[in-house]
Amino acid sequence: RPHRSDLYEDAPSACWPIIYSPEYNITFMGLEKLHPFDAGKWGKVINFLKEEKLIADDLIVQAREATDEDLLVVHTRRYLNKLKWSFVVATITEIPPVAFLPNFVVQRKVLKPLRTQTGGTIMAGKLAVDRGWAINVGGGFHHCSSDRGGGFCAYADITLAIKFLFERVQGVSKATIIDLDAHQGNGHERDFMDDHRVYIMDAYNRYIYPGDGFAKRAIKRKVELEWGTEDAEYLQKVHTHVEGALNELKPDIIVYNAGTDILDGDPLGGLAISPQGIVKRDEVVFKAARSRRIPILMVTSGGYQKRTARIIADSILNLHNLGLIDKELVTSGAENPKVEQMIRETAKDLTNLSLQ
Repeated sequence: RPHRSDLYEDAPSACWPIIYSPEYNITFMGLEKLHPFDAGKWGKVINFLKEEKLIADDLIVQAREATDEDLLVVHTRRYLNKLKWSFVVATITEIPPVAFLPNFVVQRKVLKPLRTQTGGTIMAGKLAVDRGWAINVGGGFHHCSSDRGGGFCAYADITLAIKFLFERVQGVSKATIIDLDAHQGNGHERDFMDDHRVYIMDAYNRYIYPGDGFAKRAIKRKVELEWGTEDAEYLQKVHTHVEGALNELKPDIIVYNAGTDILDGDPLGGLAISPQGIVKRDEVVFKAARSRRIPILMVTSGGYQKRTARIIADSILNLHNLGLIDKELVTSGAENPKVEQMIRETAKDLTNLSLQ
């Protein structure tokens, strides 16, 4: 029997299935500025959504920190013990001065925010199945696997969310990961290498970190992109392969890793997608999921520029304006006229997209 976890308690029905906690944000003595990551971007996304009156504090689901017992569903005890060494955390987060901080500071200021985001992703798995969709404003630590972290990823939240669903939710036995961060998602790929229940599609810049040849063997649909790929080619490939992936295997849940480091000018991603291209990409993925009535869980993952928070917020607002996300929308949304209309328009819209 699975252990008792607070992460699967029912969320209030008045809440949007949008998960966040102020604990997500990493702030200590300016050290976070040594990594190109905007370590406060999650809070900024929420503030933009509040300004637009989409949400209020009491209408979003408060993320809870994943406990050691939760993390041990995937991680080895040996790996979790390694995180008690500050230099290990410094290597994983790529913030070298972290190595010189006492570990209790590292736990509180770096790892606790990441554990809370990980709890948020696990919670979002259940919420997505209950409501048809869920968005964790953080998470997407796709370079971490059961026994090793890297690339700012200390916990394997995507693997955890899927394993929790497989163990605890009846009727969820197949999952598809659609990983559209600019980097290859080698963490979940290593974790699900020989697991036929999980179908992985990954589109990434082929020339950048991590270049994990072993992990690539787990990818069922590999979309390797060139330096400087732009909107038209990118959106056409995303559309073709998302549709192809979901036609090949209809999963019980989609985990969508929606990294914004594909944005033109990102110091690490090396692609050239516009803000409008990112919004359109998320729309393509949500339309594919919603039209097939497959629950979708989105995590925000990488994105290393100050303007990414605004783009994530704009994308969520766009999904809402199109009726793709709605507080009342549930998986059996057949009787929802917005969904019916959307399904009719999807084919038309995507045909236009490929003609642009």
